[in-house]
Amino acid sequence: MTLDFSLMTKSIPLLIQGAWLTVQITSISVLLGTLLGFIIGIMRVSHSRLLSTPAIAYVEFIRGTPLLVQIFLIHFATPQLLGFPLEAYYSAIIAMSINSSAYVAEIVRGGIQSIEKGQMEAARSLGMTYGQSMWYIVLPQAFRRILPALGNEFIALLKDSSLVSVITLEELTRKGQLIIGRTYKPFEIWIVVAILYLIMTLTMSQLVAYLERRAKKGD
Repeated sequence: MTLDFSLMTKSIPLLIQGAWLTVQITSISVLLGTLLGFIIGIMRVSHSRLLSTPAIAYVEFIRGTPLLVQIFLIHFATPQLLGFPLEAYYSAIIAMSINSSAYVAEIVRGGIQSIEKGQMEAARSLGMTYGQSMWYIVLPQAFRRILPALGNEFIALLKDSSLVSVITLEELTRKGQLIIGRTYKPFEIWIVVAILYLIMTLTMSQLVAYLERRAKKGD
């Protein structure tokens, strides 16, 4: 079997459009998921059951259900409660952000608990509130420790973004499917799709590695 290189070349511009949408969705989802994950992670380690119990339930539910099912719930089921449909773009961002936040929360919880308890006690003895101690003392140290794990989660989310193709959002995977539907040549198209995903994940890996080096210099 010979590869149709001309088809692969012609398909690149359309696939890059899909890749750009993939980057957009992933970037927004990473930002929202990280913010929400940090909040839930802090709630997880709280001594108040009013905070920790809902956080535990949230994390267990999200981690215990597949992302694909969560996408279907957000896109098809939630509009029944809201009374109006959601665009696929927003459904994808909401589902991916929620999914990522649960994993980020566990990463943050582990990072906070890895910091010696004496750090918090020393901060409190200096007159800091619990919130100040967490924000100025514990979280900066925890962030440096959890950065590699966060990087892995972001890379995984980038690859998992291919699942939003099921709600007809024309990101990279969906673009590939549409081209294959017209050309009937899946091998060539999936090779290009795989290469584009590889380029994106390697770029993100390099960015995370750069942030790790910066964090180490900060130490």
